Amino acid sequence: MSEDSVEPAELKRSDIMQIEDDRFTADNVAIVTGAASGIGRATAIVLAENGLTTVATDVDEAGLDGTLEKAEEVAVEGEIHALPGDLTDDDEMDAVVEEAAQLGDIRFLANIAGMQHIDSIGDFPMDTYDMMHQVMLRAPLYLSKLCLPRMRETGGGVVGNMASVHGHYVTRDKVAYNMMKFGIRGLTRSIAAEGEGENRSFSISTGYVKTPLVMNQIEDSAESRGITEREVVEDVMLGQARTKEMMEPVEVGNLFAFGFSENARHLNGNDLLWDGGYTHTYE
Repeated sequence: MSEDSVEPAELKRSDIMQIEDDRFTADNVAIVTGAASGIGRATAIVLAENGLTTVATDVDEAGLDGTLEKAEEVAVEGEIHALPGDLTDDDEMDAVVEEAAQLGDIRFLANIAGMQHIDSIGDFPMDTYDMMHQVMLRAPLYLSKLCLPRMRETGGGVVGNMASVHGHYVTRDKVAYNMMKFGIRGLTRSIAAEGEGENRSFSISTGYVKTPLVMNQIEDSAESRGITEREVVEDVMLGQARTKEMMEPVEVGNLFAFGFSENARHLNGNDLLWDGGYTHTYE
C-alpha cells in the first residue's frame, strides 16, 4: 500500500481501553445495535473485553459472524452473543431484548446502527427517509422504551447514542441523516430528563471514522477528482478539521465504554464531541 493511500481500520486488543468499574461484570448485559461492522462491531468487542456480557445485534447475520470471529481473533475475555434482529420490526426488537434479559441484567444500550443516502431535498426518496427514520431514530426510542424500565429495576443503567458532527451542523444533500442526528441528540436529552438520576444517557459525535461505508468512498473519490486517497481524506473529508486523521472504530468503542462507566457519572444528556476541531474552528 502506497504512502498516499489510507490504511483500513484494524482492531487490535492493545487498542482497547481497559476500565475498572464494578458494574463491568458478566452479570450485566450491554446491547449494541449495528454490531455487524464498523463502530458497532468495535464497540461490542470493547465492551466484552471490559467484562460485560455483550449482545451484538444487526440485520446482517454474516456480519455478526464476522464480529464473533474478530472477537475470537483478538481473544477478548468477555462473551459476545450474536442475536440477529431487524430494527424496523418491533417484534424482532422485543425478541432481542427478551433474549438479552435471559443472559443477565440489561444495564447498557448502545444505539449505533445507521444508514446514509445522498440526495437534495427535492429529489430525496421518501421511502428511503422512512427507512432511515425507523433504523436511526424510531428504533433507538423503542429499544430505550424496552430497556429503561429493566435498567431501573436493577439499580440504573445508561443509554449511549451514536450522533455525529451532523448533529451539530449540517451539510447539503444529507437531509435525512442530518435530521436523524439532531433527533438522536433530542432523544439523549429526553432520557436524561426522565432518568431521575438513576438512568442516564449520552451521545457521541464524531467526524469521519474508518468504517466500511466511509472507506469504500475514498478510492472512487480519489479517481474522480484526480487526487490521491490521502488528499481525499485530508483535504476533502477533513478539510475543516484540525486533526487531519480519521478516527478508528475502536476509538469510538472506547468512548462508549467510558460513557457507560462510573467515570462518566456526571455525563447525562450531554454529547461527547470528538471531531478533531471540525465543528468549532474555522479558517
